[in-house]
Amino acid sequence: MPPNLRPLSDDVPPGNKEQHGSKKAPSPLVSVCTTPIPSPEEQSQNRVDEKSTLDGADPNCGVVYINPDLSLIHDPSLPHEAQPPLEQSLYRPSSGEPPSHDSVHRVPVSRVTTDADGNTYPEGGLEAWLVVLGSFMGLFASLGLINTIGSFQAYLQTNQLKNYSSGSIAWIFGIFAFLTFFGGVQIGPVFDAKGPRLLVLMAPLGNGYGLGTSLIFTPAISAVGHFFNARRGVATGVAATGGSMGGIAFPLILETLFPRLGWAWATRVVALVCLVSLIISCLLIKSRLPKKPASKENVLPDFRIFRDPGFALTTAGIFFIEWGLFIPVSYISTYALAHGASEKLSYQVLAFLNVGSVLGRAIAGFIADYVGRFNALIATVALCLVCNTCLWLPAGSSLPVIIVYCVLFGFASGSNISLTPVCISQLCKIENYGRYYATAYTIVSFGTLTGMPIAGDILSRCNGNYWGLITFTICCYAVGLVCVTSAKLVHVGWRRPWVVY
Repeated sequence: MPPNLRPLSDDVPPGNKEQHGSKKAPSPLVSVCTTPIPSPEEQSQNRVDEKSTLDGADPNCGVVYINPDLSLIHDPSLPHEAQPPLEQSLYRPSSGEPPSHDSVHRVPVSRVTTDADGNTYPEGGLEAWLVVLGSFMGLFASLGLINTIGSFQAYLQTNQLKNYSSGSIAWIFGIFAFLTFFGGVQIGPVFDAKGPRLLVLMAPLGNGYGLGTSLIFTPAISAVGHFFNARRGVATGVAATGGSMGGIAFPLILETLFPRLGWAWATRVVALVCLVSLIISCLLIKSRLPKKPASKENVLPDFRIFRDPGFALTTAGIFFIEWGLFIPVSYISTYALAHGASEKLSYQVLAFLNVGSVLGRAIAGFIADYVGRFNALIATVALCLVCNTCLWLPAGSSLPVIIVYCVLFGFASGSNISLTPVCISQLCKIENYGRYYATAYTIVSFGTLTGMPIAGDILSRCNGNYWGLITFTICCYAVGLVCVTSAKLVHVGWRRPWVVY
C-alpha cells in the first residue's frame, strides 16, 4: 500500500453490514461495484475507458480507487484471480478529508497525453515541474542578462564610453546577443542526441560570454517540451518568466551597486547571482524521451528543414520580431534619460518593461494552449506593433506614457518570447525539437547582431532624435506580423484564417 494512502473500509455506515459483514459501505466519493468482479470474458465486454471520470465508470468494472493521479486500480487486462480484493483496493489519502464529489467529477483519470508519433507526455508531476524550475533558473541567468543590456548600455554611454556613438557601443551588446543565439545551431542537435546535462554543466564556466549563455538557452527551452505536449504553452511560459525576472532583478541590482561599488564589483555581484542560478539549473534540467543514436547526422545542423515553407516563414517572422524587440530593450533607458528622467528612473523603466514581460510570458502561454499557439503569437505581435505606433512614437517627454508603454510592450513582447518556441515545436517531431529551434534562432541571431547597431546609427543620423529609431522598430514588427500570419495560413489554408492553430 502506498505510504500516503489508507483503507477506506472503516468509513461505511452500519446499515450496510449485511453486504460487507463487519465492514461499512464505501464513501459515495468512490465508485465501487456491489456485484462480484466479472469473469475475464465479461471483462472484455466492459472495459473502462482510461480517460473516464469516476462518475462515468462502468458499474461492472470491479473497483475504482482514488490516488494522486486518479488512476483505476482494477485492470481489466489482468486475470480474474489476479485482481486485488476490495479491502486492498480501496484507499484514500491518509491525512485530511477526501475531495468533494464535484471536484472528483471534474478531474480526468489520466493527464498523460500522446502525440501523433506515439510519444507520451506526463503533462505535470514533480519531475516535470522541477525541469520547468531548472529551465526558469537557467533563463533567469541567460535571458535575464540579455534583458538588462539597456542598463549596461546607459551606464557605459555616460561613463567609460561617453565619447563613443550609440551605434558603436551597441555592437558590444549586439555581439553578446548574437553569440547567445548563433551558438544554438550546434547545441540544438547535440541536445537531441546527447541530452541537456553536458551542455548545462558547461554553462557556468562560460556564462560571461555569449557562447556560454547559448549553452543554457537552447537546452533550457527544449527540455520542457519533453514533459509537456498539450500544456507546453503554459509550461514554456512559466519557464520563460525566468528571463523576465532576471530582467527585473539585475537592473535594480545595478542601480544600487553602480554608484556605490562601481562597474567592476557591480558586475561581479551579478556574475555570482548567475553562477548560483546556473548551478541550480544544472541539477534540475534533464531530458526524458529516448535520445537519438550517436551519428554524424544527429549532431550536425541540417538546413534542409527550410524547405518547409511554414518553418521558413516562421523563422523569418521571428527574425523581424527579434530585430525590433532588442531596440526598445536596449534604448528605453537612454530614451528616458534624454527626455528628462533621472538616472535612477532610467534603470527602473527597464524593470517596468520586464514586469510586464513576466505577466505576458505566463498568461500568453496559458491562453495559447486553448486558442492556438500561432493565433496567440499573431495577436501579441500585433499588440507590439500598436504599442510602438500609438504609445512610444508620440510619447515625447511624458514619463507616465513612457511607463505605460514599458508595461504594455513588455507584456506583448514577453509573450513573443514564450510563444515562438512552442510555435516551432508545432512544426516538427519532438525528437527534432532542439534541431529546429536552434536552427531557427541561428538565423534570428543575425537580427540580434545588427538590430541594435543599426538603431544606434539611425539615432546618430537623426541628431539624437528617437523618431527614426522607433519607426524602424515599427517596420520590423509589421513585417514580422505578415510573416507569422503567412506561416499559419500555409498550414491551415488561406480559406480558414480563423481556425485554431
